[in-house]
Amino acid sequence: MKFELTVLGCSSATPTKERHPSAQVLNISDKLFLIDCGEGTQMQLMHYKIKFQRIDHIFISHLHGDHYLGLVGLLFTLHLFGRTKEMHIYANHDLLEIINLQFKASATNLLYPLIFHPLTENISETLYEDEKIRVNSFPLIHRVPTHGFLFVQKNALLHLDKEKIKELNIPFKYLNKIKQGEDYIDGNGKKYMNSELTLPPQSSKSYAYCSDTAYSSEIIPHINNADLLYHEATFMHDMESNAIEKQHSTTLHAARTAKEANAKRLLVGHFSARYDDLSRLLEETRGAFPYTELAQEGVTYIV
Repeated sequence: MKFELTVLGCSSATPTKERHPSAQVLNISDKLFLIDCGEGTQMQLMHYKIKFQRIDHIFISHLHGDHYLGLVGLLFTLHLFGRTKEMHIYANHDLLEIINLQFKASATNLLYPLIFHPLTENISETLYEDEKIRVNSFPLIHRVPTHGFLFVQKNALLHLDKEKIKELNIPFKYLNKIKQGEDYIDGNGKKYMNSELTLPPQSSKSYAYCSDTAYSSEIIPHINNADLLYHEATFMHDMESNAIEKQHSTTLHAARTAKEANAKRLLVGHFSARYDDLSRLLEETRGAFPYTELAQEGVTYIV
């Protein structure tokens, strides 16, 4: 099952010529989820040829401008494109007032239903669930109410042993039940155990998104064993005092979180505009957690 992340923006509050504010698209079995929507997100979606009409769920971590100022523009463009299907937004309750004010001022009545899901402060909750994925929120430590998001792939169906299925000439109508774990009884009444007909399923995957946050051990239980962890690393560690004051993280804070959560891989981003050479941040983070990559715009990471 496809499970891949494309980074659209990796800058912190101030964008640079090369780096845009926070935004990511997570593709799970060709269902697209937008995570944060900083200024210029719709342009990045177009630039990287992402079919953003397929985005039905948008998750906004908090209401600092670099994480949501591109949202109204994107919603308006979808309106101009004639969208009619629902759009779901998950964010702090104050964002709904901002959206409504923007559209009221421009006398815009969206052609599609906008369904708003307010996040509950200081708790973890399930925001979205279908047959393939579950999305949970969890609280982060920042100057305004902020949430991280965990995307968890549900246990996949069993794989069919194609040679065995062909050998027994099992009718198509039984295949889905076999994938779900049922045994098979042929026309002569002979029973074949499910284990004879199937192979183990693909292991489930998980992606954790830790937006702006200070280091806190309270985050760890929510992201344990993530296959891919995105964590902000606004500053190098020599600016730890600045990070603590602004409730952000350094490279080593991100590495510590990844290590304590037993994450398989770490993706760092939200870089301060003061850094032109990001290789220094990568080197410092890898020194504490070797399985680290930089969040680079336009790059797709396989979870």
